[in-house]
Amino acid sequence: MASDKVKTRYSDNELKEFDQLLDEKLSMAHEQLSFYLDQIKELSENDDSKLKGLDDGISSVETERLYTMAARQKKLIQHLDNAKLRIKNKVYGVCRVSGKLIAKERLMAVPHATLSIEAKQRG
Repeated sequence: MASDKVKTRYSDNELKEFDQLLDEKLSMAHEQLSFYLDQIKELSENDDSKLKGLDDGISSVETERLYTMAARQKKLIQHLDNAKLRIKNKVYGVCRVSGKLIAKERLMAVPHATLSIEAKQRG
């Protein structure tokens, strides 16, 4: 930048760009969650999964894995929704520890990030 002024927030155009990225990520996350929930429903309704013996252990492990993945997706959706709120409030991309802007590259990779790399590494 030609100016020595330190940037304290992303511009409205940049926020729009991030908002679109978050919409795409949300759409994919909702699709993935639906897939996991459909798989769980299918396993619970499938007569084959009710077989006794070793199959019980296998189907319960698979069901547990699907529940874990569904829970992760729900958590991701919550994080993405929260990021959209930060955009709406024009505080998106500001590190919650240092108060400095999070690198655009980091936000493109992890759009729901609330910590800069430095703050995360200090942990």
